[in-house]
Amino acid sequence: MTATAPHFGPSPARRPLAAVPLLAALISLLFGLVLAGASPASAHAALTGSDPQDGAVVVTAPEEVTLTFSEQIAMGDDSIRVLDPDGKRADSGAPRDLTAGGAVRYGVALHSGLPDGTYTVAWQAVSADSHPVSGAFTFSVGAPSETTVALPSSGAGGGLVGALYGIARYAAYAGFILLAGGSAFVLACWQRGAGSRPLQRLVVRGWITLTASTLAMLLLRSPYTGSGKLSDAFDLDGLQTVLDTKPGAALVSRLLLLGASALFIAVLFGAYAKREEGKEKQDLTFGLAIGGAVIAAGIAGTWALAEHASTGVQPGIAMPVDVLHLLAVAGWLGGLASLLVALYRAPDITSGAVRRFSRMAFGSVVVLAATGLYQSWRQVGSWSALTGTRYGQLLLLKVALVAVLVGVAWISRRWTARLTAGAVSGDPVPAAAGIRSAGPDEPAASGTGGSADMPKALAATATSDAPVTTVVASADVTATSGAAEVDVDPERAAQLSRQRAALTATKEKRARDADPERSGLRRSVLVETGIAVVLLVVTTILTSTEPGRTEEEAARGSTTAAATPVTGGQVTVSLPFDTGGRGGKGTVRMDMSPGGTGSNNVHLWIEAPGNLPMDVPEVKLAFTLESKDIGPLPVIPDRLTEGHWTAANVQIPMAGDWKVSVTVRTSDIDQTTIDKNVKIG
Repeated sequence: MTATAPHFGPSPARRPLAAVPLLAALISLLFGLVLAGASPASAHAALTGSDPQDGAVVVTAPEEVTLTFSEQIAMGDDSIRVLDPDGKRADSGAPRDLTAGGAVRYGVALHSGLPDGTYTVAWQAVSADSHPVSGAFTFSVGAPSETTVALPSSGAGGGLVGALYGIARYAAYAGFILLAGGSAFVLACWQRGAGSRPLQRLVVRGWITLTASTLAMLLLRSPYTGSGKLSDAFDLDGLQTVLDTKPGAALVSRLLLLGASALFIAVLFGAYAKREEGKEKQDLTFGLAIGGAVIAAGIAGTWALAEHASTGVQPGIAMPVDVLHLLAVAGWLGGLASLLVALYRAPDITSGAVRRFSRMAFGSVVVLAATGLYQSWRQVGSWSALTGTRYGQLLLLKVALVAVLVGVAWISRRWTARLTAGAVSGDPVPAAAGIRSAGPDEPAASGTGGSADMPKALAATATSDAPVTTVVASADVTATSGAAEVDVDPERAAQLSRQRAALTATKEKRARDADPERSGLRRSVLVETGIAVVLLVVTTILTSTEPGRTEEEAARGSTTAAATPVTGGQVTVSLPFDTGGRGGKGTVRMDMSPGGTGSNNVHLWIEAPGNLPMDVPEVKLAFTLESKDIGPLPVIPDRLTEGHWTAANVQIPMAGDWKVSVTVRTSDIDQTTIDKNVKIG
């Protein structure tokens, strides 16, 4: 390798590369596993409470149903539906925003005079980070009953529309990484790469992928957050509704910025690629770098403004941090993809370009570490959420992948150092390293004698050490010697051209295999790219997963998940009483089992002093939950034996500190009521 022209191997432009199908198969496998095993996008806004609660039994029908959420949501006119046991609407219209004091709450009024039975509340909304959320629960009036309404088994954002929207999300991230990272690689690492066809195709394909996926997300947004029907993708009214939302505005802004990026690409691979080194090219480099950075930051900002960073803790800090994080990802992974393409498809990539990318990648990793640490704290918030939630577990997997990627990158840096040392020592460049294969469109001379001898000469040199240029030149002379006597045979000329290409490819492969530094760098960069693909998939899944902090807050504050009665254990209460008349003193002992929400059995023992059974003419019981303004719920027990009263199927609608009131009458005029607060459920 010479110090002035250190190349990284030949360009097998007309031979299928083993690495490219391998990488494509890896990407396809990963996307297949993700789409096959992943459930619909998890909720980012969680339902933390409702009134009535899930499974509650109330004595009289409430005037309205209210829902409380962990963060801001967007609701439509039909976002909350209350259905009676026959499946008919029991609500009276659009939900009302009852948000106050930091609590995000919505309510819907109910019809008056609702009959007893089990009612179903189904809701669907869009969280502040653009993801659809939905759910359902039941409550009963009077007593539970059979209902014809089936609770939905899947959440919003599922089905075919959800799968297509998810694919578009993956493609959008991948396109941005190739577009921004590939452009940064050209400007910061290898400016001569602006004229490289493989790099041009890589960046342009990134732009096309990002543009197409953004358009698809814009069209699918309405059915994704609403009906779930693919046919609604072209509904103009739905599209207009999407444009009025924050995610819709972000997608439109991204399309406008992609229009500006098209002009940037045209200049980068047009006028800039044709400029010679000098002051004019330096000025153009500076201008493109500034303009490209602004466009890339703007495109990254369309994610930050509409997803996780825009809501929750410290959004004013989180959004610019998220932009830096995305730019660092694009600089590292997009530059890595560009380096891989250059190593396999661009013969004139220099060791200096690899060194400059190594420095750019190191800076990107530093930014990723700093911004990722902040984002982890913001979205997780505790060690328990890090290990006990799906978001935290995915985050741990992402950290492990980054660690492995950094380790492989360190190996790549070692190969780069070896190449640099070889360039300084002045090792000769293999002869085939700078030779371009003859194409089928290039004219090949032929003649009577030359055409007959050409295959033998080429075949002989395939196993010899003679320079390819010498063999081809001698063959051309032989072929042209009889050109004046015999017309050129087009088929024979094409055959000779293919033979030249095969011979050149053989010599190039021999030169490549004889250069362990270049081969080692190619292999390590290929492994880096494969790990980066996995990392990109995990990162995209993270953006559609409920943050660990939100999941834990919902678990602590929500009581809607209790579809079965909450049992707090048997409740036993002793209440001394004195009605004021003769023989009016005694004690009421109450046993309540199971002592939870739902149906309970109550036993009352009336005892005179000395623990003797006391017969009284009447006993009444009532339960009141003053904190929720429920009750008093009257209970009339039946006399079983002397001093023993019982009541079955006593309904407690929800857990809480209940006031138990017992009224004891010992004569026609002597009675008293005693109260005591007890914990039920």
